[in-house]
Amino acid sequence: MQPTNSVLVFLEQRDGAIADVSLELLGKAFELAGELGASVEGVLVGHGLEQDPADLGRYGCHRVYRVEDRRLADFTSLPYARAVQEVIQGCDPQIVLFGATSTGRDIAPRVASSLRCGLTADCTELTIGEFKGKNQTWINTLHQIRPAWGGNIIATIVSPESRPSMATVREGVMPMPEGSSSSKAELIDVPVDFPTEDFSTHVLELHRMEREVDLRKARVIVAAGMGASDARSLGLVQDLARVLGGEYAGSRPMVDGGFLPHERQVGQTGTTVRPNLYIACGISGQVQHLAGMQESKRILAVNSDPEAPIFDIAHYAIVGEVADVLPKLIKAYQAQS
Repeated sequence: MQPTNSVLVFLEQRDGAIADVSLELLGKAFELAGELGASVEGVLVGHGLEQDPADLGRYGCHRVYRVEDRRLADFTSLPYARAVQEVIQGCDPQIVLFGATSTGRDIAPRVASSLRCGLTADCTELTIGEFKGKNQTWINTLHQIRPAWGGNIIATIVSPESRPSMATVREGVMPMPEGSSSSKAELIDVPVDFPTEDFSTHVLELHRMEREVDLRKARVIVAAGMGASDARSLGLVQDLARVLGGEYAGSRPMVDGGFLPHERQVGQTGTTVRPNLYIACGISGQVQHLAGMQESKRILAVNSDPEAPIFDIAHYAIVGEVADVLPKLIKAYQAQS
């Protein structure tokens, strides 16, 4: 491999197909690379991969470094981390991105530690800018933005003296690129001489549990805040979601209070969503929640407080109690269906 000025994405694969979060990161990498005058590359590790890596060219990926080995059929930490590390050392990218999944969170710190470079976890935004410090100015620095202090503040982290700068990025926070059918990525097979001790653990059985809900795929979401935390209001939120053919969700206080499970939380410390319709019921509109749903195509807010911040971004606003408004919405929709 020849050193390249690039943004490198770890291409996580699940059941032989590239994970959605990796495609989202390719779209962001293409944007960052455009500002840097760099190329977009990917590193793919595994065995028996069904998807043709060359197809990733449609997402702006210029080349894919593939580490193929029968022993990599199931994920284990040490060999995967070594494979990614060797690819990074060979192509010397400026930025490396991982999905903030269980796999990405496992290997990214190992790689960063081995390479002695900066790593920011669970980013929700990435930008390119300058940074001034130590009587010096760095240009074209990766600004890694993430919630901190339990989501109460937004922190911007830089590692200007680190090459590469590395980040894990949460699923769903970057839009899925549309892609084009014209481009193909160059495929480069990278041999890695794994030491025997890298395979000191073996996967004997693999058990997978499907999520109860994937809010990222919902076209309609009806979300409850503390203004809809009583049993009747929360039941109405679920009823409205059902008649609209959507999913119900909630804000962080609803999850922290034990009213809803974490997998139904929308916001910076939950899931970022972009449905066609988002109905916010009794949600005040704190910045941590808005960051997770403000890209929805249409937002309807129901709140008894006419000054609630949620109304600042809502396309449609209803001032009233959730328990009074939702039965009318349900009745109106049922009359039209």
